[in-house]
Amino acid sequence: MTTPPAPFTPEQPLAPEQPAPAKKGSRILKKVGGVVLAIALALGVKLGLPYLTGDAPVHAKAGECVTVTGPDNDPKVDTTDCSSGKADLYKVVKVIDDTFDVNQCGAELSALAQQLESDKFVLCLEEVATK
Repeated sequence: MTTPPAPFTPEQPLAPEQPAPAKKGSRILKKVGGVVLAIALALGVKLGLPYLTGDAPVHAKAGECVTVTGPDNDPKVDTTDCSSGKADLYKVVKVIDDTFDVNQCGAELSALAQQLESDKFVLCLEEVATK
């Protein structure tokens, strides 16, 4: 004959509940969701971050003024008021679309090749004298 188990007392810890086994479809869905989230995050950083931080290229129009700062191999261009008197201030004389050929601006103008998404263009610039 066996002895019956002792009655439950509050001092005794409860046996931990075992988690229900995850369904196979649930695990696959989590993995696919994780991959999709990682791709969306990577695309957001690649495409959206320059626009959020202001580092996206500027497609200025003829007659507008821009400031050009940064190194020659990675210049930062921002539109600004022509009467601002800022250093590195240039007036856009003309914009040549669908090219990176800076020689089309001629020897008398500075040129800056830019790309904005799939558009490529050259800004032909004339330095504005500081006041």
